[in-house]
Amino acid sequence: MQNQQMASWNQPQEEEEAASQKIQIYSTSNTGVSPFWRDKYERDAKKYWDVFYKRHQDKFFKDRHYLDKEWGHYISGAGKKEILEVGCGAGNTIFPLIATYPDVFIHACDFSPRAVNLVKTHKDFTETRVSAFVSDLTIDDLSKHISTSSLDIVTMVLEWKSLSPEKMPLVLQNIRKVLKPSGRLLFRDYSVGDLAQERFAGKDQKISENFYVRGDGTRAFYFSNDFLTSLFKENGFDVEELDLCCKQVENRSRELVMNRRWVQAVFCVTDGLNSSSCNEASGKVDLFGQESVKPEVAENALKESVNNFEVDLSESVASEMFGISSPEDNEMIEVNPRGCSLKIRVLSKEYQHTCKSTGLMLWESARLISDVLARNPTIVAGKRMLELGCGCGGICSMVAARSADLVVATDGDPKALELLNRNVISNLKPSFVDKLITNRLEWGNRDHIKAIKEVNKGGFEVILGTDVTYVPEAILPLFATAKELISSSDKDIREDQQPALILCHIFRRVDEPSLLSAASQFGFRLVDRWPSPVTTNPTKSIISSWFSENGSEECIPSAALHIMYFLVD
Repeated sequence: MQNQQMASWNQPQEEEEAASQKIQIYSTSNTGVSPFWRDKYERDAKKYWDVFYKRHQDKFFKDRHYLDKEWGHYISGAGKKEILEVGCGAGNTIFPLIATYPDVFIHACDFSPRAVNLVKTHKDFTETRVSAFVSDLTIDDLSKHISTSSLDIVTMVLEWKSLSPEKMPLVLQNIRKVLKPSGRLLFRDYSVGDLAQERFAGKDQKISENFYVRGDGTRAFYFSNDFLTSLFKENGFDVEELDLCCKQVENRSRELVMNRRWVQAVFCVTDGLNSSSCNEASGKVDLFGQESVKPEVAENALKESVNNFEVDLSESVASEMFGISSPEDNEMIEVNPRGCSLKIRVLSKEYQHTCKSTGLMLWESARLISDVLARNPTIVAGKRMLELGCGCGGICSMVAARSADLVVATDGDPKALELLNRNVISNLKPSFVDKLITNRLEWGNRDHIKAIKEVNKGGFEVILGTDVTYVPEAILPLFATAKELISSSDKDIREDQQPALILCHIFRRVDEPSLLSAASQFGFRLVDRWPSPVTTNPTKSIISSWFSENGSEECIPSAALHIMYFLVD
């Protein structure tokens, strides 16, 4: 089921007006995460983070060497300090601290067993400096691991955002038991308005206000100053410092700019008498109810930040922010049409449940048609073939390139085309690669159609689409585009030799009568279909002949698949 973005296509008299309109082949309802998935993400949060750390190990976040510059005056000083790192992850806060401050002892907890194991197996881990343990602070009592009122400092750095906001009070109440009355809670996490949050716009990944699920099932909450101050105030903490930190990170080679936003704060335990006493004791200005902004600017996303204020920007984060395709997001699958062995990179299954681009996956209809073409090369032999919505796999186009004179594989999603090009180069011999051209084609887009015509001025004898008929709004643009790009027909030749539009799909939101009605508006007529031929004589069925003698029935991946064969009147 391939992803396309298209201009809407109305009747000819409305053509110019329609050309400026755009629709999406996928739903833009933006209804957010369904209750089923919302409950699943909550229930399986530990599992998703365990998979995350299995995949990324300790390579995702940078070590946070900026902590001594930002909060050193809280950590340094006479006597041994006990610190708790909440959501320790792979230890990116722990090990810079023990390297800088010889007198600190750090308790480190995370609800991901794999993350805690990464801390314990770190080369700098020693039990005399670090106690690491697995704990879900929403249900596990911290006082079982740490003495009551014994901690000088609690740190929460870029890890707390994965909690659902409803459970954050439970964590604060748990922490308050083990923090000294004079202790401090040091907080830093992403703010409302950060680019990462903006990238969720237009995607059905919103769980609740400012709370989203990523493609890998982990979650992210974006904090506002008002939310933080209210949350901590209601759970026995006063605000000592509260800053909104803004940083612009630029990748000049790609001409992209990221506007990153953090909340950085220090909280102290309320004494029950004067809510501002901690600020008076420390000489700090109470910023409760106000917004202080620290602007910072960096020149390149891959360089160290300026002004001693670093961005936690690993290669994986850069890929997410800039939309750069990362090999880690892909998985290899093997497809074996008769006589071929294709190894195709597609979007990993763990990302598919929230991905809007259906073109980054491989669908059963493409598997079927690729096998049909491999077993019946005469369908495209010596012809020019156009594939609509080929997606990142392009397996039908790759099989067709072995016998066709020219194959043009198209999709409306640039990311799908980027991955398609990699798949073509890694699977086809140079002689076949030379016959296969990839182009972007949004159905109904005049400029895109013109570009395809420049590649092949005579039109195409075969136009193919697999699982491209599942959104009602896409059907008219599909047939309109096919009509413009199909070769003119010679009525004197046999039907199976005339230029044809071949569609393979599972009926979902669009039924056969709707397809036939749309086809007729643009001069297409159905001359055959499968598994129920148009003719009452199976021996005269074009499509049935593809299956009759070569054993293709054994390779049908789903009994729900249908094939429709159209000619132009």
